[in-house]
Amino acid sequence: MKSITIQGTKRESVGKKSTKALRDAELVPCVVYGGGEPLNFSATEKSFKGLVYTPEAHTVSIEVDGQTIPAVLQDIQFHPITDKIIHADFYRLSDDKPVIMEVPVKITGRSKGVVAGGVLRQSFRKLKVKALPANLPDEIVVDVTPLKIGNKLYVGGIKAEGYSFMHPDNAVVVAVKMSRNAMKGGAAAQDDDEDEVEGEAPAAEETTAAE
Repeated sequence: MKSITIQGTKRESVGKKSTKALRDAELVPCVVYGGGEPLNFSATEKSFKGLVYTPEAHTVSIEVDGQTIPAVLQDIQFHPITDKIIHADFYRLSDDKPVIMEVPVKITGRSKGVVAGGVLRQSFRKLKVKALPANLPDEIVVDVTPLKIGNKLYVGGIKAEGYSFMHPDNAVVVAVKMSRNAMKGGAAAQDDDEDEVEGEAPAAEETTAAE
């Protein structure tokens, strides 16, 4: 998985006054958990641009006072009015400990159902996966070419190498629905799915580290 670097400065004081002073200076208070004592540091808001404001998934290389810490973003808070980043939590990565991350879903191909006039519905833009840091994928590639009108692709139908999904197997990732312009005959394609259980789950929440 791709990594971005965030340059930080260690925080000697973590009180409310110190935190407010950092935010007034357009700096973001941050904490790295895992691997011993938490590390408190601050970083510029613009350093989060390539991590937060992108559909891609990244690990993070945090550089503070001469040390480099591999981590993943665990939680981030935004100001309710200005939408500025006001706090960020990271989790330190270890080569031998699995971590949970959200990874984007990339759709490839053009489904047979769409060609026949159906509409492709995507339930998940990202999926939560669990893996050792070295096995974290950049994206989950899903080929929808075989899907006909009425067909669904479930999490259990996606091949995962070196990682596992944190969703039930019957969660629907994409489905091809009948559209108003679809031919009436296309409804016949639904008979293959009549016995399947739709397991559409809510979209995954923010990046979380495995316990």
